[in-house]
This record gives sequence, structure tokens and C-alpha cells, in this order.
Amino acid sequence: MDRKAIVAGHFYPKTQESLKKNLEQLIDKTQVTKDALAVIMPHAGYSYSGAIAGKTISQIKVKDTAIILGPNHTGLGMPYSLVNEGTWTTPLGKIKINQELADLLLANSEHIKNDETSHVYEHSIEVELPFLQYLNNAINIVPMIISDFNIKYLQIVGEQIAKAIKTYSQPTLIVASTDMTHYEPHDQAKEKDLKAIDAILELDPKKLHSVVTENKISMCGLAPVTTTLFACKALGATKAELIGYTTSGELSGDYDNVVGYAGIVIK
Repeated sequence: MDRKAIVAGHFYPKTQESLKKNLEQLIDKTQVTKDALAVIMPHAGYSYSGAIAGKTISQIKVKDTAIILGPNHTGLGMPYSLVNEGTWTTPLGKIKINQELADLLLANSEHIKNDETSHVYEHSIEVELPFLQYLNNAINIVPMIISDFNIKYLQIVGEQIAKAIKTYSQPTLIVASTDMTHYEPHDQAKEKDLKAIDAILELDPKKLHSVVTENKISMCGLAPVTTTLFACKALGATKAELIGYTTSGELSGDYDNVVGYAGIVIK
């Protein structure tokens, strides 16, 4: 697969020069970085969620390899859709898919399938890539879209991801792509989102799944984040830290109909 940028010029600047200037404003290169197992980042347009994404990714060392888990906004493809070869292109250049790690995931899981269909029009992974490239231009990735919400299988796949990372034995970062509550009043959205964030900070994927389901929280990346938490627990995670939270209302002034954005680091 040679995946072209489909939301450049919409979610983020279209040219390399303008994108670099935008990222320079969003990323703090003076920040002391720390090792992390995973990072949870929003994927809206940079004018809305870019500050949270930039602040979050500035906190960590971006490893040479990243498994990026995104939700499915298009409804296309398989429940666990991975692409195991080729490149992804952004205005900053091409990113190679790590075929060795991708093939390990495919070999270790009967649920994960090699399926390009989910990725062709999906923005949730693409929006994260320039942040990673800007901090590590040697990065390679394994992109996976998850659209299953069955907690049993999310746990299985999360643990299979952890097993593949251990077998691969090279430093690997997991990136979970999600926005939080969609299109509700600011105070209501924030109240709901903090319940989900608390579960993430407790490193409790089952609690997150139940809190989001029971409170009808329209967090689009529930599946990727739940899977990430299961993977991180299997990798020995001990701490999660909220780096920032905001809503679109705090940027646009429209507090009646907001989307929430959170940045979290798991160590």
C-alpha cells in the first residue's frame, strides 16, 4: 500500500513548509522527554486539537517504531485491519510500514487481518503522523484500524500486540488515536470525559469500557484506547499521566456543541 495524504490541507497544512511551521508552534522541543509505552492523542484538525497533541507528544521519546491504533469513522473493512507493507505519505515525506512487526502481529492473531480497505479514507492515523515524523524522521509504523467493541476480543488483541512487541524486541511505541465526547454542551462533555479519563489513568480497560458504555460517552476511539490499555498492562505499565484536556468550545467560543480532546502518556 502506498497511502497518500487525504486530509492534508483540511485537518493540517498541505505543504511541507507550512506544516513544519505549524508543528514548530505546537511542539515544545525544549521539553525533557521520557520513555513511554504508549501515548493517547486526539486526531481533529490541528487548529482544534493540535495544541493538546503537540503538548502530549513533546513529553516523550518518539521511538523508531510505532504501532498506531485508530478508530474506524468510515465503516469500511475488517474489525482489526492492519496494513503490513508499503508506505504512508504526508507533506513531510514517506513513512515506511514495518513489515517484520506487522507480520508478527498477523501471525500471532486470528483476529487481526491484512486489510487496506479500512485505511484508504480514514483520517485517525494520518493526523498523528506529522507529529511523529517531526520528532523522529526515521520512524516506521504499523497502522491498525479497530472497529470492534467486544471487550473480550479487545483484550485478546491487546495482549497479542504486547506479545508481538516482546518478540520483536526493539523499542516500540503504541499510539492510540481518539477524540472524546462529540457534539454536546461543554460542561456536560467535560463531566463525561473526566469519567473516561479517570479510568484510563487507573490503567483499567474494563472500567473504561463500562464507563463509556454506561454513560453513553461518544468517545470515537474507545476500541483503540481499550486495546492499548490491555497491551500496556501486559507490557508492565505502572502509571498513566494526563498531559492536557480541552474542548473545541474553549477555542471556538461555541460552548453549546463541543468535541473533547485529551492527551495521556502511559509509562
